[in-house]
Amino acid sequence: MSPVLAGVLQLLALVAALALAYRPLGDHMARVYSSKRHYAPEKWIYKAVGANPNAEMRWPAYLRSVLAFSAVSVLFLYLLQRLQGHLPGSLGFVSIKPDQAFNTAASFVSNTNWQSYAGEQAMGPLVQTGGLAVQNFLSAAVGMAVAVALVRGFARSRTGELGNFWSDLVRGTVRILLPLAAIAAVVLVACGVIQNFSGIHEVGQFLGAKQQWNGGAVASQEAIKELGTNGGGYFNANSAHPFENPTPFSNLFEIFLILLVPFALTRTFGRMVGSVRQGYAILATMVTIWLGFTALMMWTEFGHHGPALQAAGGAMEGKEARFGIGASAIFSVATTLTSTGAVNSFHSSYTGLGGGIQLLGMQLGEIAPGGVGSGLYGMLIMAIIAVFIAGLMVGRTPEYLGKKIGTRQIKFAACYILITPAVVLGFTALAMALPTPGHSMSNGGAHGFSEVLYAYTSAGNNNGSAFAGLNANTQWFNTTTGLAMLLGRFLPMVFVLALAGSLAEQQPVPATAGTLRTEKPLFAFLLVGTIVIVTGLTYFPALALGPLAEGLAS
Repeated sequence: MSPVLAGVLQLLALVAALALAYRPLGDHMARVYSSKRHYAPEKWIYKAVGANPNAEMRWPAYLRSVLAFSAVSVLFLYLLQRLQGHLPGSLGFVSIKPDQAFNTAASFVSNTNWQSYAGEQAMGPLVQTGGLAVQNFLSAAVGMAVAVALVRGFARSRTGELGNFWSDLVRGTVRILLPLAAIAAVVLVACGVIQNFSGIHEVGQFLGAKQQWNGGAVASQEAIKELGTNGGGYFNANSAHPFENPTPFSNLFEIFLILLVPFALTRTFGRMVGSVRQGYAILATMVTIWLGFTALMMWTEFGHHGPALQAAGGAMEGKEARFGIGASAIFSVATTLTSTGAVNSFHSSYTGLGGGIQLLGMQLGEIAPGGVGSGLYGMLIMAIIAVFIAGLMVGRTPEYLGKKIGTRQIKFAACYILITPAVVLGFTALAMALPTPGHSMSNGGAHGFSEVLYAYTSAGNNNGSAFAGLNANTQWFNTTTGLAMLLGRFLPMVFVLALAGSLAEQQPVPATAGTLRTEKPLFAFLLVGTIVIVTGLTYFPALALGPLAEGLAS
């Protein structure tokens, strides 16, 4: 079987699996977030944190709860790392230095999971499992809660109430993420992913030096790492490590986990607003972009330019022989079109145009399907922009799901769109202008610029993957990427929740003959064009200096 055909068949199998899970999971999540019942374990959690799960919140209260919970999470994870050397379960590792501890805490709480450390050489099971894995659940649940709050803004009328953050957080964790992660962990263990607390083993010698391998609760962390679109690997090699991703089947299963919840949330959206066809329109937009990017990535990496690539059957540099080009390309697109830092290949070794596809996938806002929760609310923001543009074309007040899109709503949407490019391009410009950050670049020219641009694009868009040719474990990059993660995660949430509150206060307007049918294929086509033009062109000058220049020169 040719490598191209193998890649296409894997893609078809992935699409089939996602299609089978789409309806039951989407309907289940809609029931979870619409239920009025609280299970006993949930009541214990509410009592422990002193929260009233039945108290409705307006958007400022909802936002304060999100920020307060996340701030406490950052502080807890920071202190856990700083005290590691004095705590049990450290395997003899020392405490993490301040700038790296801040970077890691910001990374995992913001659902970015950028790693400037090698997990098996820096952290014991207490920090890995009790700190990082816990945040994998909680940061994903926060993103889902904010997305659901925005959906309620569309579904409700003449009220500013968006639900209860604590209830949404706990239900998303207990009823959705925990059960799915438990099932996924069992599947991964069956595939050969390790799950133990056995510590460090000496496995022999290589070139006269001792070789040691860590054990760990890897399968359980790997499951929520992918399911929650987190991406932080237990080992430095991430999903290229055989202890995290041992077989081609486990590789395809991990891609399935990455895409499962973000795609299914469109069904949840449709159910909660009372029109599943609206959810299908958003799904069609996401799938169109995802399949388009996957096809482009396969084309660039299978392209036979030069004798070396012809002999290898494509661009095999930096790719695991266990997976090949097709499976690596699918994984790469899935991880950069979602807020998942997991990698099964070395992104810096992709072709110039392949690296550009990875960058553009993040720069679109990671909305196809995007992160858990963040992908849905990012796509809904773009839908508002699309109906606004359509309204300007025909000279009528734009409406989406029966809500008028006026000046206030467009200001919130515009601020959401502008924040991340400002963070990414601002920090990239500073890094290139100042002398010290340049010392971390292992390459010069266009590829060196791409390394820095990728780092801040990954941080600001809460992705977490890296080109890895950049030494990011410095005070400058630990601090600035940490700030980019926090700004890129929580500032957009301010405008998402403010927009949700303004929509919930409105009285729905009836559809007329002039109302844009947002459940039709025409709207999905308009939405794709809006995404590419509004967000894609924002980064075009930077892309022209980096991956495009490199790709055209090769």
